[in-house]
Amino acid sequence: MSATLVQQLELLPDYLGRHLLLSVTALAIGIALSLPLAFALVRLKALRAPVLMVASAVQTIPGLALLALMVPVLGRIGFLPAAIALVLYSALPVLRNTVTGIEDVDPDLIEAGRGLGMTPNQLLLKVQLPLALPVIVAGIRTATVWVVGLATLSTPVGATSLGNYIFSGLQTQNYTAVLVGCIAAAALALVLDGLIRAIEIALVRRDRTLMGAAALATIALLTAGLAPVLLGGSADARPRVVIGTKTFTEQYVLGRLIASELEAAGFRTQMLESLGSTVAFDALAAGRIDCYVDYTGTIWANHMRRADNPGREAVMRDVTAWLARTHAIELVAALGFENAYALAMTRERAAALGVRTIADLAAHAPELAIGGDYEFFSRPEWRDLRARYGLAFGDLVTMDPTLMYAALAGDEVDVISAFSTDGRIAAFDLTLLEDTAGALPPYDAVVLMAPGAAERLPGLRAALAGLAGAVDDETMRAANKHVDLDGGTVEDAARLISSR
Repeated sequence: MSATLVQQLELLPDYLGRHLLLSVTALAIGIALSLPLAFALVRLKALRAPVLMVASAVQTIPGLALLALMVPVLGRIGFLPAAIALVLYSALPVLRNTVTGIEDVDPDLIEAGRGLGMTPNQLLLKVQLPLALPVIVAGIRTATVWVVGLATLSTPVGATSLGNYIFSGLQTQNYTAVLVGCIAAAALALVLDGLIRAIEIALVRRDRTLMGAAALATIALLTAGLAPVLLGGSADARPRVVIGTKTFTEQYVLGRLIASELEAAGFRTQMLESLGSTVAFDALAAGRIDCYVDYTGTIWANHMRRADNPGREAVMRDVTAWLARTHAIELVAALGFENAYALAMTRERAAALGVRTIADLAAHAPELAIGGDYEFFSRPEWRDLRARYGLAFGDLVTMDPTLMYAALAGDEVDVISAFSTDGRIAAFDLTLLEDTAGALPPYDAVVLMAPGAAERLPGLRAALAGLAGAVDDETMRAANKHVDLDGGTVEDAARLISSR
């Protein structure tokens, strides 16, 4: 068994347990709410179409978007917004199948029941529900598979799940992690589906032996899966620091770097990884995480809504003051490197077109395609680039950051929105185009600390401040390359930084 696989399997009890807890909680609440509502819709036919329409509308919302929407609605991250989103997603199959199953019961059987003097409730419980059971259970089984699958998308909103394997694995090109996450999620869905099917068969056949076996198997699964989560409290008395990271390689590496520094300073650390950019900032402001690395340009453009560029020192000064004034967030240390957005082309293509600067690119843009990460084309920097240089590309292609460099090298796009500390710039022999108009703000990497964290965790500020100037551009590029191209682990990359 490879060391990489062993490393991933060590994480499985925690990830699987949290995924199971999230899925089972959402399913239990969803079924408990949907079944009584479906019974009411059978009788209140005027409400049936509107309620089913709303449930259907929820299904049209992409799963990740629905999860993300719960964060601003609830004002928090983690288990609660993820569970509520999954409850909403589970409703349609249970509602629709229950209503359909009851409505499709043979009218002659219902009439016979009435002839025997049964009340409406007796008809429902003794005639309609038993006959509709296979259809109802089919809806519950569908909801189960949907919820288990959708739960893998809960990672960016701060809910640990098997999705942690998938999000981090894709970004760091650790496909062992991706496979472990996918296989574990699929296995969990199949096992839960099989248990529900066994319970259905036991009910239909009135087989107490099978029902007992299914119940014991369900209890065993829940006990084995949830025990590491519910009983996994650490006896470690050291104060705990929660470290957040965003969803790309550099963030995972820096998260591990911070963790190693804090562990050496006497803290116990917990990683909350693969958070969305805005989710991470809001989580820090709310004290859900204690620290993480952000970039001055991201805060400047996304949160301060600034489009000007007064220079690196002024941006750092204004960002520091704004964070303290508006959110009581402390900018503890500048790590020493800048990971800025930059437009990149292959050296050969740039030379062929005579392009050295973004201004040179403007004349060729209508015939070219540009690739960007998920955020780039909606960011203020992109709007400012277009306005200042008159850029009008023939095609805008949004893609995962891990795919952009290969897409550029393969001539699938002509330009990409690269990151200046990415090790793949040198590996793919790319040219960064000079931003002569200063449209792109500086992106100094900075360590941010949550409001009140310094008072709650004595020594945290000093430990984080020790990281000031610890990472230069060349070192960060080497660390990123170690993971993205050399197949190394983020832990090794963090040690590579510490050793320099």
